[in-house]
Amino acid sequence: MAQNVIVPIVDLTAAAEGSGVRQDLQTAFAFGSNTAFSVFNTTATVINSTGFWRVFGAANLESTTAGSRNATFFLSDGLSTKQLISYERENGATGQQFIMEFDFIVFLASGESLTASTSSNQQTLRGCYRQIADINGTLVNPSGFNPQ
Repeated sequence: MAQNVIVPIVDLTAAAEGSGVRQDLQTAFAFGSNTAFSVFNTTATVINSTGFWRVFGAANLESTTAGSRNATFFLSDGLSTKQLISYERENGATGQQFIMEFDFIVFLASGESLTASTSSNQQTLRGCYRQIADINGTLVNPSGFNPQ
């Protein structure tokens, strides 16, 4: 006996979704798709292109003199600046060194930028970044990777 009922079949696999690769693998760093940066005793623009960006590295706060030290990431739209992440060492003794790792994803719209700033030559923000998706959210795979 036949039925007049349509039974939908929904495929929820990654291949059906169109990605074909796990999210953590898609955000991996690769030789041809990451850019290194190093900021010390200045404020510098790290990224000023639109899209989604993964930023990874370490903040190094050491001191040859007593006093407060900091290393900070900011977001800017060209008119105002907002603090994103700040690493601070308050009034520690001389010769102390603190290292904090960072790994975050940031979205930049048109005209926005990610900047980094440190308070002296002994404070550094070093790392690398890579685009993981464009402004429209289209994923950008690691350089050299072509999913099958």
